[in-house]
Amino acid sequence: MATSEKRLALNEALFRETNERLEERVRMFVGEEELFGIICECASLDCNDRITLSKDEYAAVRAEPAQFAVKPGHTIPGVEQVVLSNDRYEIVRKQGVAGEVAEFLDSEEGSADPAPPA
Repeated sequence: MATSEKRLALNEALFRETNERLEERVRMFVGEEELFGIICECASLDCNDRITLSKDEYAAVRAEPAQFAVKPGHTIPGVEQVVLSNDRYEIVRKQGVAGEVAEFLDSEEGSADPAPPA
C-alpha cells in the first residue's frame, strides 16, 4: 500500500508543478476576482479535466504542501481527506505516506537528486 501511495503523490505533484507554472504565467493577466483554469491535480495520469479557481483560492490550496485541487469526485478515500468542497473543485489533503511524499517533494523543489522518504 505504501508504494501505491507514493505513486499517487508523485502523480499529483507532477500536476501541481504544471499548474504552478501556469499560475505564474497568468498571474499578471488575471484580476483578483477572476477565475483561471488549472489541470485537475488528482492522482490519475489519464485525467485531463480542468477546474477553475481564483488566485486567492489557488493560494489557499498551496498554503499546505500536502493539499491538492481536484475535480469533485476525484478523491481517493483512505489516502486523502477532503478539506473543502464546492461545485467547482475540492481541496484534498494527502494522508500517511502520500502526505509525507507530497511534503517532501514540496520542500525539496529545485534540490538536486532528492531521495524520497522510505
